[in-house]
Parts: sequence; C-alpha cells; structure tokens
Amino acid sequence: MAMSRNDEVHGSNKRFFRVTAGGALLLLGLGQNALAQPLEPVTRLDGITVEGNRFYEMDASEARGGYGIESATVGTKTPATLRDIPQSVSVVTREAIDDQNLNTLDELGRKMPGVRVLSNDNGRSSIYARGYEYDEYNIDGLPAPMASINGSVPSLSAFDRVEIMRGPSGLFNSTSEMGGIVNLVRKRPTDDFKAHIQAQAGTEEQLGAQADIGGRLNESGSVRGRVMADRTDHASYVDYNENEQSDLYAAVDIELSENTTLGLGVLRNTKDIVVDNGRPLGSDGKLMYGSQSDFYGAKWNNFESQANDWFAELTHSFSGGGFGRVATRYSSRQADFNYAFGGSALDANQTLSVSGIGSHLEQTALAVDASYSKPFEIFDNVSEFVVGTDFKRYETDNESARARGLAKGVTREQLNNLTYIDILQAGRDSGKGYSNSATRLKETGLYAKLTLRPLDGLALIAGSRVSRYQAEETDKLGGSRQSSEDTVFTPYAGLVLDLNPQHSLYASYSQVFKPQTSVDADGDLLEPREGDQYEFGVKGSYFGGALNARVSGFRLYDTNRAAPVPNESYASAVGKMRINGGEVEISGSLTPQWDLIAGYTYMDTKVERASSARDDGIFLLMPENQVTLWTQYEFAGGQLHGLRVGGGVTAMSDFEAAAGIEAPGYAVIDAMIGYDFNDSLSAQLNLNNILDREYYSRVGAAGTFNMMGAPANAVATLRYDF
Repeated sequence: MAMSRNDEVHGSNKRFFRVTAGGALLLLGLGQNALAQPLEPVTRLDGITVEGNRFYEMDASEARGGYGIESATVGTKTPATLRDIPQSVSVVTREAIDDQNLNTLDELGRKMPGVRVLSNDNGRSSIYARGYEYDEYNIDGLPAPMASINGSVPSLSAFDRVEIMRGPSGLFNSTSEMGGIVNLVRKRPTDDFKAHIQAQAGTEEQLGAQADIGGRLNESGSVRGRVMADRTDHASYVDYNENEQSDLYAAVDIELSENTTLGLGVLRNTKDIVVDNGRPLGSDGKLMYGSQSDFYGAKWNNFESQANDWFAELTHSFSGGGFGRVATRYSSRQADFNYAFGGSALDANQTLSVSGIGSHLEQTALAVDASYSKPFEIFDNVSEFVVGTDFKRYETDNESARARGLAKGVTREQLNNLTYIDILQAGRDSGKGYSNSATRLKETGLYAKLTLRPLDGLALIAGSRVSRYQAEETDKLGGSRQSSEDTVFTPYAGLVLDLNPQHSLYASYSQVFKPQTSVDADGDLLEPREGDQYEFGVKGSYFGGALNARVSGFRLYDTNRAAPVPNESYASAVGKMRINGGEVEISGSLTPQWDLIAGYTYMDTKVERASSARDDGIFLLMPENQVTLWTQYEFAGGQLHGLRVGGGVTAMSDFEAAAGIEAPGYAVIDAMIGYDFNDSLSAQLNLNNILDREYYSRVGAAGTFNMMGAPANAVATLRYDF
C-alpha cells in the first residue's frame, strides 16, 4: 500500500523524536550515576568569576594538544564553555586538523558532524549546515564573504582551531545565511621560541611544504612575532586537474601595558587551479563509474585568485573583571577564471556539447567590532553581560560571461584539446550570457547580551540587536540600480539548566535575516529573508572539559524566499521552508592518549511554499542521514612508545539533484599511522579511502557538477620541531 504524504511526515517526525530522545538518554548514561542524581542545586567549575573570565587567557589548542577544548567564542562574543552555549557548537583543534591532514575548510567540513560539503576543487567547494550554505567566514570574530565559485574558501595553515556553529545566530551576525557561523582562530605569536618545518608527498601527486617560526622579539617578551609559509599541491587523481595553493602569514603581539595588548597580522593566499567541474551523465542517462581519472574539461581551464587579509586588535583587561576589545579586519580579493565543461550528457556516440564560464571578480570587505564584557554578582551567583557595536561593508564587482554551445558533438579527448577560448572576452563582444554587476552591502549594529544566573545551575540568556543595513545592486550594462535599506530588531533567548556536574539541558531561540537581490513588480529589491530557529538538547562535559558531547533537536523556518512570478521578470517574497533535525556529537580527549570526533545527523526538509526550483532543489542534495567518526590513539611507554594510530568513517544516505539525478549513499574508511622518533622528529602516513570505494560526493546536472570522490591514496608527512 502506498504511503500518503501525511504518513510520510508523521514517520519523519517519529524518526526525529527517536533521534533526539534516544540520543539524550545515551548521553545521560555517559556520566557516572547521572540518572540517579537528584535535581538539586549543582556546582561545577566555571571559568567566570567576579574577577573576570579566565577563558580570555586560555592556551592555544596547539599548545594544549589533543582534541579537547574548554571554550569557544563563536556566536557568543565572549568565550564560554561549549556546555554553556545553548546552540550546536563544535571546535576542531590544531591536532585534529593535522592528524587528518586537512588543508582547507571544505576538506575539514567533509569530516564534521552536521556539515555537508558539495565538492569541487579543494578551496572552491560549497559548505552547508542544516541545508544552508555558509556564505561568510569569520577570523577572530570578524566576517568576510565566502563563495565557492570565487575560491574564497580559506586554507587552514594559519589557524589554531576552527569553531563551527550550526543554525542562525543573528545577535552578532544578523545579515548572514541560516546555516550558522564558522570562526577561524588565528595562530598567535608564542612566548617562547617555537618553530617547525615539514614536507609532504602523496600517491596522487600531493606535495606540500611548510615553515612556521615564532617567539619573543625583545628580551622582556613584551613584543612577540610569528611567521608562517605554506605551499600545498592538492591531489590530482583526475587527468590535467591541478590545484596549487600558497599561504603567507605574519603576526605581531605587543604588550602596551600589563593589561593592554595590541595584535597585528596579515595573511595572503593564492590559488592556481586547472578546474575540474565534474563529469556528465552517460549515454543511458545514468551516473558513470570507473575511469575516475577521466577529465571532462579543456586543458586550458584556469582559476587564479589572490586574497589578502589585514588584522588589528586592541584588548584591555579592566580592574573589576571587565574586558574590552576593539578589532578590525580588511580583506581584498581578486579572482579570474576561464573554463569549459560538459554541457550535456554523453550521446550514443560518446560525444557531448560544451559549455563554459569566464569571470573577473574584485571584492573588498571591512569589518569592525568593539565590545565590553563584565561579570558581576547577583543572587549569590556570577552573571555576565556584553555590549558592543559592529560594522561591516562588502563591495563586490563581478564581470562574467556564461556560454553554451562552445562546441558540439565532441569526444572527451576533443574537449581536453579544445582550442583556447577567452569566454569573458567573447561575452563582452557578443553580449550573450554577459553580465557586469556591482553589489554593495553595509550594516551597522548595536548588540547586548545578558547571561543571568538567578539560581545555582540555571543560566538565562537574553540578547537583542538593532541593525541598520543598506543593500544595493547595480547593473553596469543597463545602468539600472536597485537598493533597499531598513532598521531591523533581532532577538535572542536561551537557557541552560544543569542536571548534575556532567550534564545540562539547554534551549534557545535565534533569528537572522538575509537581504535579497531579486526585485519585485516595482523594480525594488525584495524584503529580506527571515530565519527562525528553535533548538533544544542535552550537553555533557567530562574530564574537566576535555571531552564534550551533545544531543540536539531543532526546527528552522526560512520565510520570504524569492519565488519567480510566472510569465513575469520579477519575483515575490512568498517562499517558505521548514527544516527539522537531530544531531548527536561527541568530541575531545577520552584519555591523554585517546582522542575522538564522532557524530550522527538526521535532517528532514519540507517546502511549505515553493520559491525557485534551483533554491528549493538544493535541499535534495542534503542527505537525510550522515555519520562521521575519527579517532586516534597514541601509545605512551613500552616498546610502542611514540606510535600513533587512527582511523575513521564518513558516511551518508542517498541524495539527489533538482534535475532528478540520484546518487546512492556511501561509506568511506580512512586511516592514519604516525611515529614520534624523538621530541623533534615525527612522521605520519594518512591512508584515504582505503577500500577504494567508488562513489559520488555530489551530483548536479546532465553535463556537469557530478563529482566522484577521491580513490584510494596515501600522503606521507615528515615534520621537524626545533
């Protein structure tokens, strides 16, 4: 008997509640005698006292080692333990990044619970959470745009750790996407001399080299510096595909007084890629397997970019526990790309048509933030407030041309050897598929958040933000200009209730809005999309915060989505999505030698009112079930002293594209073995996809964006610490 839509929705709701309820019981069972303890006032070691927030002085993860981390700042502005943040937050430490040999943020995303990556060349993939793309990334809490096609997905060599929040957080990032916030925490100059060099080589032409040095620049240590240089050639398992990325980072910290520090930094990234845009469907209309090295592009495919980020931060610790911070980040990016790819499925003669794109992009971003936080005592407990103001300005100029029918009836070999075409210049000359636009976004905000603890073991969190934004879209060809501006109030509310020294219940409500570029019948920009999320769950913290766990349930609404009006050139803000989901995650250090990152994600989406086929179709690419696991163990003492072993699984259920292309689920197994010869010299071997599983990590259209996962490969790393 066929299942009705009501039965299907009822079934998905039952699965949702099974995930969250079952996960919560499992988590509560992790604490010794957790369920047997009475609900009475609970005391636990907190990092906040009336003298100040000790987490401002927390050691970097590279100094602490392991996968455990005490606190995060993402979505909170002030550092707090993961247990005290009433949303889904994960932190990936430097050691976890190195153990898995993760070089870019999209590589990391593929290994993270609750994160979905639509793969392209590393550094040009789309990163999603809860069905929405991360369109910004923060560095030390300061945002800049991130878009896969522009190659602005960052490398990780300059960062100590990565903080990921899933779900809206409009209190500090109001004009952002619904998926959440990614915050990269920079490596900082060290008090003592630290340096290392390392080299890498792999079976799929991977090559890498890195040098990192830091320490005191004067005798007293009041001035400290750090310089890092990194070059990575990513795997090239597809013929002609190359991906070379370089990073150069420098930072200086200056203690102006005992309580005042000035930090300065600069980061430069360059990318040079022979673009692989994926495979077409076979002549039978199905995904093709085998011959993973086949390249469906031209040898002259090219993407080149350079990005520069400058940072300045002034912090001051006030008497009485207050902490002030003024910080700014200026980013400039330039990208040029020109590449051809499949424009159709293969026909019976194994030929296809060819499409292409060429573009020149220039983008600048300025972010400024000033905040003041202070703990205070009330109701015989320590509470805390933070107030602040921020500003961001994004300016993007994009000249682009898209071409269909660059060639027809060509074989793969003929496509590889296609005569060079300057697609952007051809678009300029013909006007076909050509656009030249300027986008401007400016936002100024005032925010405040209060964490009130009226009772032992209970934290009530309330916040609000007032934002003034201006959005502008200019068509440089036609001379038309659309703009919108408004003042928006964004609320936030949450609570954390301690059940016992290990576990807390939490709940939160968060909101965000996103200006749109579609126009209405009057030619004005549509009103912003609005996102509302309700989240609840249980969090656990063990071994002094070294191991953290959570079980989360959420419901997210996305309204005012742009929907094309039939037979008209304008849109209407009527689209609405509803997303339900549940997540289970545990990460950190079980012992000083044993580390773990593991998670399961369930997500169910429903189009309550359709917007565009493309935008609604993105959710089809989000699997209903995802599982991630990575663990490593380091032997201490005995004949195996210095040996490190690790392994993990990445798995997801089936998914499909809006074009109706279905991809089966898959599971991929990775492994690692390392050895510390002494305190200075170490070696590591990462074995990826050790069972050589053939699978598709992404599907798109008949001619392109069908991306196969990497075959079995190995990467060896040799490192020397001075």
